Amino acid sequence: MGTMSTSILDTSIGGYSLARLLTAGVTLVVCLLIIRVIMKILKRLLAKTSLDKRVQGLIANILKYAMYVLTVIIVAQGLGVNMSSFVALLSVLSLGITLAAEDILGNFAGGLVIFSTHPFAIGDFIESSGTTGAVEEIDLHHTKLLSPDGYHIFVPNKDLAASRIINYTALGRRRVTVKVTASYDAPTETVMSALRTAVARTENIMADPAPGYWLTGYGASSIEYTIFCWTQAANYWTVLCNLNAALRPAFEEAGVEMTYDHLNVHLVHDGADKVELNKPKA
Repeated sequence: MGTMSTSILDTSIGGYSLARLLTAGVTLVVCLLIIRVIMKILKRLLAKTSLDKRVQGLIANILKYAMYVLTVIIVAQGLGVNMSSFVALLSVLSLGITLAAEDILGNFAGGLVIFSTHPFAIGDFIESSGTTGAVEEIDLHHTKLLSPDGYHIFVPNKDLAASRIINYTALGRRRVTVKVTASYDAPTETVMSALRTAVARTENIMADPAPGYWLTGYGASSIEYTIFCWTQAANYWTVLCNLNAALRPAFEEAGVEMTYDHLNVHLVHDGADKVELNKPKA
C-alpha cells in the first residue's frame, strides 16, 4: 500500500511530479489565505489613520499586488522553476519604468504627501510659488486651482509638495490690508479719523480682532497710512473693494487730500510774486 501511494505521488504531470504539484498547490492556498488576513488587518489599521480614503485604497492595492508577485515567485520555486532570470528581468523592468516615469512618480509621491499632511482642502484659497487660487480638485497627479481671474491652473503635486504653501483660508478669516497716502498738510489725527469712518461704513469687517490704523511711511510728497482689519475668508474680496471705495468720500468729507505723483514748477519773475503750478509727471 505504501509502495502504491509513493508511486502515485511520483506520477509525472506535465513534467512535474504529483507530490511537487500538491506541495505547490498547498503553498498557493496558504499564501492566498495569508494575503487575505494581512489585507484585513491592513485595512483596519489604515482606517484608523488620517489618510485620505483614496490613499488608503492605493496603499492597500500596492501591497496586495506585491504579495501576489511574491506568491508567484514562491510557488514557482516550489515547482523547481528557476526564478533568477525572472527576478532579474523584473528588477530591470522596474528600474526602466521608474526612470521613464520619474515625473509621474514624483507627482504621485507629492500627492501622497498632500493627502497625508492636509496642507489645504477643497475650497481653500492658497498661494504657492507665486501661483494663487481656490482649490477645486486634488488627485494623485495634480491639484486644480481656480485663479481670481477665472482661469483653471493645474499645479503638479511634486511642485506643491516641495514648495512653501500659504493657506489664506485655513483659519476661516483673512486680514485685509489697505494702504493710502495723504498730504503732509493734513493733520495725522484728521487722517486717522477719516480711516475710521471708511472702516465703519464697510460691512463684514470683524470687531475682534479690532481694526488697526497706522502711519507707516514718509514719502517724497506724501505720508503713507495703512489699515489692517479682519473679515471672514469668503468676504475678503468684497471687503477689500468696498473699503477702497469708502476711503475717497471719507477723505473728501474730512478735507484730506489724497495725494498723487506730481511735479511742482515754480516760476519767478523779477519784481513779481512767485507762481506755483502743479503738473503731472511725464
